[in-house]
Amino acid sequence: MVACWLRLLFWGLLILTVQAHSESLKPPKCIPTTPNIPCQKIHGAKATMLFLSLYLVALGVGGIKGALPAHGAEQFDENTPRGRKQRSTFFNYFVFCLSCGALIAVTLVVWIEDNKGWEWGFGISTFTILLSIPIFLSGSRFYRNKKPQGSPLTTIFKVLISALLNAFMPRSSSNVVVSMATSPSPIPDSKEVAAMENGRVLRAIFEAPSESLKFLNRAVLDKPISETLKCSVQQVEEVKVVIKILPIFACTIMLNCCLAQLSTFSVQQAATMNTKLGSLNIPPASLPVFPVIFIMILAPVYNHIIIPFTRRVTKTETGITHLQRIGVGLVLSILAMAIAALVEIKRKKVATESKLLDSTKPLPITFFYIAFQYLFLGSADLFTLAGLLEFFFTEAPFNMRSLATSLSWASLAMGYYLSTAIVSLVNSLTDDSKHKPWLSGANLNQYHLERFYWLLCALSGLNFMHYLFWARIYEYRSKGRGNV
Repeated sequence: MVACWLRLLFWGLLILTVQAHSESLKPPKCIPTTPNIPCQKIHGAKATMLFLSLYLVALGVGGIKGALPAHGAEQFDENTPRGRKQRSTFFNYFVFCLSCGALIAVTLVVWIEDNKGWEWGFGISTFTILLSIPIFLSGSRFYRNKKPQGSPLTTIFKVLISALLNAFMPRSSSNVVVSMATSPSPIPDSKEVAAMENGRVLRAIFEAPSESLKFLNRAVLDKPISETLKCSVQQVEEVKVVIKILPIFACTIMLNCCLAQLSTFSVQQAATMNTKLGSLNIPPASLPVFPVIFIMILAPVYNHIIIPFTRRVTKTETGITHLQRIGVGLVLSILAMAIAALVEIKRKKVATESKLLDSTKPLPITFFYIAFQYLFLGSADLFTLAGLLEFFFTEAPFNMRSLATSLSWASLAMGYYLSTAIVSLVNSLTDDSKHKPWLSGANLNQYHLERFYWLLCALSGLNFMHYLFWARIYEYRSKGRGNV
């Protein structure tokens, strides 16, 4: 499946490369000396080609990020402590490798695109993806692949719809909850049972549905409203597991909302500061390199120093639980927003003392102050993303692991959308006849960005309290982990 997404990404990048190289497939060049003549947009077949390539790239990247973590983690034997430790290391270095790729993308590839042309940047990306396909396929005979068992979304919607419709059916002695033995789903063989998390689904195979989320038990009736909606106990229990991890997923959206500030207001802050590093002038747009570098440094430190230390202290296999790790990331995001607010107060104080509030000149304060919030947010990203991927993988049902790990990326997207919504809402609520909106003005010095950061800090604190509630009542499917 991963190879299919790689091919899709390759074709998208190839089309982009061709269009960026061919003058006949691009719109006419804009002439800066004639501002009265507007730039022309592409249309027709050219526009179709552009959007087709962009959608192919988006689908390819989304598919790879969703399928690759689950595929990689399945290569380790989860029935042994050594295999589980190796799997945890895999998730840490998966995030590390993502950061390596991001570092190359925002430095080398961006420089090539600016100095050599877009076609060179796209061409390099296309070549690397093309090279990755045979490298990935070369290990096919060694991979441990699970048998396709249908779409997990089909199972989820089937159980939900069946439970909803069966709720309106009158109860009778001939229409009762049945066991897995009389359900339409086949009982897995011994190898599949071993693969499915060391028999953790055995209880669902031979017993009645659990009492948690009891309304879903209506989906398991001897005589359902429709035979096509007949569900097994195992299917119901799997859907229950997915529903139980959704609150944890929802609590990470606020963290990603904070991460969105790294590429928006934090960059604007740095643009008003002294960005010189010796004789070099660092472009503010390159500042997202900082969290990437921090992750690349912290990932090996976490895996080879912090985790072994916590294992010795707690006398447990994982050192800290997945939920504890996610919680650490959420706490770091709160600290990052507080630091960002304090840095903004310091920056505006310097602007006031230098009488540069209404000026666009660089302020006499180094941009390294911004690095502190990048450090904390980068660390928060490492703790939460790797912890979330491993948590979803280990807790999700066997045939829903790819879907569960994809929730990590869904949280990222929803966090960025939430950031946009909060900015719009803040400007709307703070705009009146006496005061300007917090995030509006002739330049950043006239913004009340520190108030916005304090707001995010407060919202992150409330979100953490919300997370603690769900984390404390969550029961791990695997024994020996404990709660938060």
